[in-house]
Amino acid sequence: MTIPASIKNRLTLPAIAAPMFLVSGPDLVIATCKAGVIGSFPAMNARTSTEFADWMTKIIEETGPYAAPYAVNFPLSRMKGGQLDDYFDICRKYRTPIIITSVGNPASIVDEIHDWGGLVFHDVTTVHHAKKAVAAGVDGLILVCAGAGGHAGAATPFALVEQVRAFFDGILIVAGGISTGRAIRAAEVLGADLAYLGTRFIATKEAMAEEDYKNMILQEETQDIVYTNSISGLPANFMRSSLQAVGLDANDLPKPEGPFRPNLPDGITAWKSVWSAGQGVGLIEDSPSTADLVLQMTAEYQSACAMD
Repeated sequence: MTIPASIKNRLTLPAIAAPMFLVSGPDLVIATCKAGVIGSFPAMNARTSTEFADWMTKIIEETGPYAAPYAVNFPLSRMKGGQLDDYFDICRKYRTPIIITSVGNPASIVDEIHDWGGLVFHDVTTVHHAKKAVAAGVDGLILVCAGAGGHAGAATPFALVEQVRAFFDGILIVAGGISTGRAIRAAEVLGADLAYLGTRFIATKEAMAEEDYKNMILQEETQDIVYTNSISGLPANFMRSSLQAVGLDANDLPKPEGPFRPNLPDGITAWKSVWSAGQGVGLIEDSPSTADLVLQMTAEYQSACAMD
């Protein structure tokens, strides 16, 4: 399966602005979609179903049928059943074009999303989980490789893409340290259909991230990224300065009690007080508008394509 023409023809770049907890909101989604990049946000960024419906209405009204499509992320195992049902009902009502699922099995909702004409992209970090997602009937796999912000795997895309392509001919999306148009083109050369960029959009003007978070993105280097399961209970990448700011020693972090069960001092939580970023942070030196960022990456992408 290749990217449907109804989506591909609306893209300036073969890319998705990844959904980021407490960072991706309607303004960022609208700006990315208008610029020709698929915009997305975690459903849980909207604190109530009423707010979620308001965000959806705003995104649909301000993007229209010719902008790039939007996507909503459901971290399946983290959301309570009632909340998930309410948000999902709203996605059904608006026929959300792309649902991104993560940390859970999407099998129970795939058919219904297909019934309204939507696509399902699922986050995976290993070949094992990729095969389980394919068995569930998803349309696309997001390979969250080494160096990605947030929850990430340890495999290099040079190994993972080839192995997954051997059994999956659907839409393949690659994440992991991608911050430039050249890297987007490189993902295509590897065999991916789309690149998945999160960290590069944190410091944009439209992102919901706190200003201190955006400033830290500009200051940190690749060597400052700490890969650990101590902060959220699953392996993820966080900025060393953010750990230090809340009194944590990156070299002596408390061991988690289990998946999603960190053992942190009171008041310290992943994403809210400890900030995430991927290894691509070392390439970020400015805080542009989303439109200007996509223009810059498009020029880089086109230059890379011209070298083929």
